[in-house]
Amino acid sequence: MRADLLEILCCPVCRRELTLAAGQTEGDEIVRGTLTCRGCGAVYPIDDGIPDLLPPDDRA
Repeated sequence: MRADLLEILCCPVCRRELTLAAGQTEGDEIVRGTLTCRGCGAVYPIDDGIPDLLPPDDRA
């Protein structure tokens, strides 16, 4: 995932802004990390460069 995607992403639960915590990067790409909602506090993982934006209660 590229950091500039934060401009268009929002929390699927409450539609507020997300903050990025990058754990592993490769160039401009965030390979691992988390997105955290500034509103409800939901945490969304980034794994292999793909953010998992399913609401926390809907994840397997």
